[in-house]
Amino acid sequence: MKKRTKLILAGVGVLVVAGVLAKSVSAGKNAVVDVKIDTVQTRDLVASVTASGQVSPHTKVDVSADITGRITRLAVKEGDMVRQGQFLLEIDPSTYRAAVQRAEAAVAANRSLQEQAKATLAQSIRNYNRIAELKRRNPALVAEEQLEQLSTQVDVSRATLANAVHNVDQAQGALHDAQSSLSKTTLVAPIAGRVTRLNIELGETAIMGTLNKDAATLLTISDMNDLETKVKVDETDVSRIKIGDTAVVQLDAFQDTTFRGQVTEISNSSTKNAAAAQTTSPDQAVDYEVTVKLIDAPPQTRPDFSATAKIITDTRRHVLAVPIIALTVREDAPVDHGDSAVTYGKEGQKQVGKREVEGVFVIGADNKVTFRPVKVGIAGETYFEVLQGVKGGERIVGGTYQAVRKLKDGTKVRAAKPSSTNSDSTKS
Repeated sequence: MKKRTKLILAGVGVLVVAGVLAKSVSAGKNAVVDVKIDTVQTRDLVASVTASGQVSPHTKVDVSADITGRITRLAVKEGDMVRQGQFLLEIDPSTYRAAVQRAEAAVAANRSLQEQAKATLAQSIRNYNRIAELKRRNPALVAEEQLEQLSTQVDVSRATLANAVHNVDQAQGALHDAQSSLSKTTLVAPIAGRVTRLNIELGETAIMGTLNKDAATLLTISDMNDLETKVKVDETDVSRIKIGDTAVVQLDAFQDTTFRGQVTEISNSSTKNAAAAQTTSPDQAVDYEVTVKLIDAPPQTRPDFSATAKIITDTRRHVLAVPIIALTVREDAPVDHGDSAVTYGKEGQKQVGKREVEGVFVIGADNKVTFRPVKVGIAGETYFEVLQGVKGGERIVGGTYQAVRKLKDGTKVRAAKPSSTNSDSTKS
């Protein structure tokens, strides 16, 4: 009797649990999900790539010394505007001026020796000609050996003169070298612009640029009339950028103002720092340097200002668009064309596979949703261009992300709140 009672109670319990589960499933099917409802409309879309960098002049010159010496005169300070050829500074010229004087004296001395050699050669030629004429008239008076000695003397004098000429040329070369070194004691501006960096003070010693370029740089002159920013763009975006694309540039120093820009250069090789170059991870990000010229930068702009460039890569006028958040992917969408997803099982039987499809949830008249595949074009800040799949005026689920992610065909929805107009797109 007890065993039978237990069986009856167990059966009742199973029926109760089954009822609860059935009621729960029924309630789940009939549940209404709160979503954001949007209407497919035509909009103006702008596709862009945003990247950061720093402001730099297109033309700048690092002025360094070609000689070593103490700075005795300094005529500029950081921030000064200079014109091309303007005097900047002087390195102590006393040593180099003395070298010029020694070289000038050497040239004078060698020219004197050259004149002596000329006179000696002329005298040797006269002696030879006189004795040769005497021998022609009376061969018995002049020995052949004497005439040969005089001929040799002419050759020696001629060689001595040639050596003196070469010595003069060598002395003149040394003089030009000394004069060049002396001229390098005075530095003038190679271009017109602003002194954006000054690394030296009066009385310090300048060193030659070939020894240490960074340490040898005395000052930097930048042409602030032609500014640009070099931004780093990810490899997934750089292919969308073209030379001549317009850009909107914001400088951190001028928060409330934007400036126009234009892409002037796109690097062909990626930018990697030393640490990144030693990294062998396949997931390492690859960036490319894109140069954006600033068209209307204010005169207060300085080198190395932080800048953010929004490069406009494409625009669309009056196209159908759906919110980016509305686009989702469903893995259970069947392949309805071609044999790209056909596979074969262990027994060799043909199997039709599945693939991921992008689409949106369209809301029907009964407020139930249906997943519909769509083909999209460019992406604005918050909207995708729709090339096919939906029509203007259709209602779709535009959020939230969590709701879109969990929706299934047949789910009933209702508007959680009115949709808002996004700032980057304009209804037409």
